[in-house]
Amino acid sequence: MEPRTTSSPGGGDAPKTPFHRVVTASLIGTTIEWYDFFLYGAAAALVFNHVFFPESDPLVGTMLAFTTYAVGFVARPLGGLVFGHFGDRVGRKQLLVLSLLLMGGATFAIGLLPTYAAVGVAAPLLLTLLRVVQGFALGGEWGGAVLLVAEHGRARNRGFWTSWPQAGVPCGNLLATAVLAVLAVVMTDQTFLDWGWRVPFLLSGVLVFIGLWIRLAVTESQVFQEASRKAATDRTTERAPILDVLRHHWRETLVAMGVRMAENVSYYVVTAFILVYATQQAGLGNDAVLNAVLIASAVHLVTIPMWGALSDVVGRRPVIAFGALGVSAWSFAFFPLIDVGSFWSVTLAATVGLFLHGAMYGPQAAFFSELFSTRVRYSGASIGYQLASIVAGGLAPLIATALLATFGTSLPISAYVAGVGVVTVVAVVLARETRGSDLASVPGGPRA
Repeated sequence: MEPRTTSSPGGGDAPKTPFHRVVTASLIGTTIEWYDFFLYGAAAALVFNHVFFPESDPLVGTMLAFTTYAVGFVARPLGGLVFGHFGDRVGRKQLLVLSLLLMGGATFAIGLLPTYAAVGVAAPLLLTLLRVVQGFALGGEWGGAVLLVAEHGRARNRGFWTSWPQAGVPCGNLLATAVLAVLAVVMTDQTFLDWGWRVPFLLSGVLVFIGLWIRLAVTESQVFQEASRKAATDRTTERAPILDVLRHHWRETLVAMGVRMAENVSYYVVTAFILVYATQQAGLGNDAVLNAVLIASAVHLVTIPMWGALSDVVGRRPVIAFGALGVSAWSFAFFPLIDVGSFWSVTLAATVGLFLHGAMYGPQAAFFSELFSTRVRYSGASIGYQLASIVAGGLAPLIATALLATFGTSLPISAYVAGVGVVTVVAVVLARETRGSDLASVPGGPRA
């Protein structure tokens, strides 16, 4: 059973936060942040190549749009570094509030941007700048959200409870895809290109207020407070927690990056690149592909906590390894199913892909939290998570599009997904099993 309450930073007579509210705050916040981030990915595949890069041919325009998409991933490690530093020094909550404001503000501003036809080259430049802000904010969001739950919860069911902030990813994708699917039904393609694409970006402003209202009510964990008090008493506070990560946790950081490779690449191939491949190669309409991803994301949402709970029983490593091997094999069936050209074949391809992806993603928050000591946990988990996102998720749609343009077949893309699957399996083999770890006792010094 989960903990019922948690102490506030002030201790003593200060109010306490029920554990379910901690989980809800993390889930709602990550849902909103990923809604904003994934909305951009869908728009990059469907709209931005026309609105911001209209002088290019369709495939080149898509590649340019995905280049601005990748820029957000490049900014994520910087966000992880900055947010991790202050999150390890002053606490998780304040930084989570800031990340939500930055992400929501940038997304709302994208909905107000002038197009290429109105201001020329300034339009894609402004788009790129706002994408950088999105990436920076998201780089700080993930670590704080999952640590808030991990440090409030208990070791025996940490995999299950920390998988709920992870479920914010399919929740956000589900929400973004649902909004786009509704617009695709009620608007003509031309109306959507003219102004309809702005609506889901502007809706982000409403969602941010909801997220802030819930997140501001959450307090810091006892684990973090005790570590802060001990560091102050012992005068051992690291001036830059990232230096401690590089000195004493570099192995764990490399493991985290390796574990992320197959998970990140496969996700963006299944949810972002599918919009390009299914519409341009298989001839399906935007609404059919969006609905297929919508169904797959709903299954993904349900199965992520299931995989997290399984990792509490059998360990983090076996579940993650199963997912990596699964997506590697499925990548060779994924594109042939899309080539069939039916709605249900595309739905099956995406659903199985995300089901297998969940095996890697569900246990990930608990696994990364258990790798690092408390005083550098935000920095270590964020940097390991976000550095991989540059070469994995950020480049995945761009690499997949380039491979398709170069070879004219999906087979090299399947080989690409399978290759990163091997990288993840190797990382899992080299990692230590962390299930059941006491977060307060994870060593912060050099490993033997």
